[in-house]
Amino acid sequence: MCGIGDGWVCAWRTGPAVSCVHGVGWGSVRAALVRYRGGVRIAITGSLAHDNLLTFSGRFHDSFVAEQLDKVSLSFLADDLQVRRGGVGGNISFGMGVLGLEPYLVAAAGVDFDDYRAWLDRHGVNTKGVKVSTERHTARFTCTTDRDSAQIATFYPGAMSEAREIELEPISQSVGGFDLVLIGPNDPEAMVRHTDECRSRGMKFAADPSQQLAFMEGEDIRRLIDGAEYLFTNEYEAHLTEQKTGWSSEEISQRVTTRVITHGKDGVTISTKGSETITVGVVPAEKVVDPTGVGDAFRAGFLAGLHWGLSHERCAQTGAMLATHVVETVGTQEYEHNLGNALERLRAAYGEEAANEIGAHLPTFA
Repeated sequence: MCGIGDGWVCAWRTGPAVSCVHGVGWGSVRAALVRYRGGVRIAITGSLAHDNLLTFSGRFHDSFVAEQLDKVSLSFLADDLQVRRGGVGGNISFGMGVLGLEPYLVAAAGVDFDDYRAWLDRHGVNTKGVKVSTERHTARFTCTTDRDSAQIATFYPGAMSEAREIELEPISQSVGGFDLVLIGPNDPEAMVRHTDECRSRGMKFAADPSQQLAFMEGEDIRRLIDGAEYLFTNEYEAHLTEQKTGWSSEEISQRVTTRVITHGKDGVTISTKGSETITVGVVPAEKVVDPTGVGDAFRAGFLAGLHWGLSHERCAQTGAMLATHVVETVGTQEYEHNLGNALERLRAAYGEEAANEIGAHLPTFA
């Protein structure tokens, strides 16, 4: 299906780089296939970051002197370092790419973005909307964890601060318009600007404030969610949203079209105006390795379902399936898609009908 020669059919050859007989790479063909199939064009705005994760075999508290805490100056010898790609915008876009979509990533990255960009491009993400800073590095999270799971962490926002300079309209026009814009956790000013622009230009948007809820004022949070097509939160964030906005759960539900709340091992609830609340259970994990990025993967799967035109129930089931891939893997972008495994797990969790409906859209490649 490279689009060259006789219609959409051609043969494929494998090797170090998968390509068709015309020499067209799989990334380009996948993007063309997405356009050929149609579907909801979704833009993902949110953070990009590099995660430096270190482990320390000792205990931090053994090095603290109670009487000298005001003069603390410590250094720890780490036993292991893992460098991972991260950031909510990157994680969600990656997950959608794994499912065969071409999400449009709108974010700010630094002068060190080349390798990360290549990684996202290889996984089907359209990175043309990423603003690359000429001065700052990509945001970086550095965290050291000791043997008791105590952590000392530092976050450097870096180029993420420049996301507030990005205008959505030129990017939207270049791809024929966005049908939905996800406003993910990012530079707070950027989040508000993107939301305001969506309203003023009549673009539908989904609010996903996530960890930025703790740092934003109530008025800004109200601006983020009022009029949203979708509002994504976990259970704790749902209560925090109510507390900081001063709106009750019922008032929030009246201000958004669909409210999606994840409840960890208890699944997810989806409440849409004029419809009964839907509850979807999780896809059981074979092993729990690392829960980091589970929420991002759920959103990626849910949005993929929207792109395919599935019901909210099927969207949530797709998200739950992808979230389980993440929880079984170290890292937020280290998992792979396997069609056979995905269908088997969907069938076991939700039944044959769900597996067939979702499976009709899942890619066959890994």
